[in-house]
Amino acid sequence: MNARLFFAVFLSAGLGTLVAQPFRVEPPNWWAGMQDTSLQLLIHGADAGALELSVSGTGVVLLGTHPADSPNYLFADLSIRPDATPGTVTLTFRRDGQPVAEQPYELRPRERPADQVEGFDASDVIYLITPDRFANGDPENDLVDTLRETALDRAAGFARHGGDLRGITDHLDYIDSMGFTAIWPSPVLENNMPAWSYHGYAITDYYAVDPRFGTLADYRELADAARTRGIKLIMDQVVNHSGSGHWWMDDLPFDNWLNYQDDPKMTNHRRSIHQDPYAARVDAERMTGGWFVSTMPDLNQRNPFLARYLIQNSLWWIETLGLGGVRQDTYPYPDADFLTGWTCRIMQEYPNFSIVGEEWSYNPATVAYWQRGKENPDGYVSCLPSVMDFPLQAALMSAFKEQEGWDSGLIKLYEALSNDYQYAEPRDLMVFAENHDMDRLATQLAGRVDHVRMALTYLLTVRGIPQLYYGSEVLLDNDEAPGDHGVIRSDMPGGWGGDRVNAFTGAGLSPDQVAVQGHLRRLLQWRKDHPVIATGRTLHYAPEDGTYVYGRYDENERVMVVLNKNDAPVTLDPERYRELIAGATTATPIDGPAQNIAAGLTVPASSGAVFVLR
Repeated sequence: MNARLFFAVFLSAGLGTLVAQPFRVEPPNWWAGMQDTSLQLLIHGADAGALELSVSGTGVVLLGTHPADSPNYLFADLSIRPDATPGTVTLTFRRDGQPVAEQPYELRPRERPADQVEGFDASDVIYLITPDRFANGDPENDLVDTLRETALDRAAGFARHGGDLRGITDHLDYIDSMGFTAIWPSPVLENNMPAWSYHGYAITDYYAVDPRFGTLADYRELADAARTRGIKLIMDQVVNHSGSGHWWMDDLPFDNWLNYQDDPKMTNHRRSIHQDPYAARVDAERMTGGWFVSTMPDLNQRNPFLARYLIQNSLWWIETLGLGGVRQDTYPYPDADFLTGWTCRIMQEYPNFSIVGEEWSYNPATVAYWQRGKENPDGYVSCLPSVMDFPLQAALMSAFKEQEGWDSGLIKLYEALSNDYQYAEPRDLMVFAENHDMDRLATQLAGRVDHVRMALTYLLTVRGIPQLYYGSEVLLDNDEAPGDHGVIRSDMPGGWGGDRVNAFTGAGLSPDQVAVQGHLRRLLQWRKDHPVIATGRTLHYAPEDGTYVYGRYDENERVMVVLNKNDAPVTLDPERYRELIAGATTATPIDGPAQNIAAGLTVPASSGAVFVLR
């Protein structure tokens, strides 16, 4: 039986004739022992709204039902009391007091206590993956005739290439050997769209894995296999919009299920309206209510039934997969009050969990607004632990692109970090140089391998939670088409049988690719053994003469990082950095002999050096 579609048995009055009638019930199952005892079922089927419902099951109580504007929906409020026992709950439907259908509903035992569901933090390094472009583990699922888009063309950036969940699972050993401790695949839920379905952000069924990526069992296997290696699985979720091919688009529950439901309008992308004290109401409504693109209808989270649906969906996936975190797409686009309810409900259920929101703004005040603990002038309260640090990303790229001046552009990094006073918890920010929506790191840095290495060194030693994009370790670029998302999300070499170059085994890699991959592997493994990078304090010095020096320190260890953009080696006078060096006498780089601090610290040309001070 399809896990998302139960079959009610209709009983003809007095005849006992069995007639199969499908009802869609979402969530498709739930759990006993959740912190919040309430559960709301969405029931969809012919004339479901005209039926009476009763529920039988130990500890499960029906509190009430609600019809929708469409006659084919019924929303049922249940209470799953603390004494509820796992097992089958029976949903009985009646018309005019006579039973016409019975449908089973599964209440499962929780696999792990909520306080054992742990999220990611600054001790982790996240590997972002576009699944369709990473590795094809099961060629049998490349084409699915029942879906709208059936073309497969690795030469076309917009088409599906065949990567899947099995491909990620098959390469967990590589991810682990590199030193990554968390993976963030872009969405793998069903995207039954006529084109551009590979990216996953136009969801057409919130409870179904896209069959071209695999099955729910494959998703679960990935989560379990990653967990056994100490790798956390982060789910990329989308509560702002669905895909225009979503199953409910043919029969929307309410007249306000979508924003601009009868007359679609596109968002104005004016994300600052949330903080702007002078923002016009019409601009605010267009920002949060406008459709992201014409194929992504904007969900109206002010509808309480939709809000509950989205919150429960997130909880369902966390519980089903044992997730190690959630990344929320287009964070400032949904209703702000809904976002508070969504984040707070998740963090209430899983106190040690992690959620990161995408606020693509280069103004740190705008980004800081959304983080948990921030005291905002308008009183807005959030439960969001982490925000993506786009301001630091922009500063990092500017720092390497600018060459002129006494600081060679490094002042951008210094000043960006000095804005940390605006954040409630800088250590919980996600730091990155690129993602699936940006030009590749190698392209942004004009192919300068030395600058790529320095940027990676910076990301893995600065405060925050580092996120890297698959293929950066082997210098994937999109030089042929800057800004083209399909090329940015190019195939990982070696992910397909017959690939001449294989990033996983090293076959066919150029010397530069081997060097950068090795550099990153050493940094990642080194970082695991030096918790000061994750939890220590930061001290930095204003850039001088093309060098930028900062340190991470606590009572147990001190680490000094030097970014040298000069074309020649530099030797640093230790006296200027005495506050960081303190009583240390030697500085040991990650790979190389220890240096006597009193003689000055030498850093090679155009490089990032990481020293452990002792």
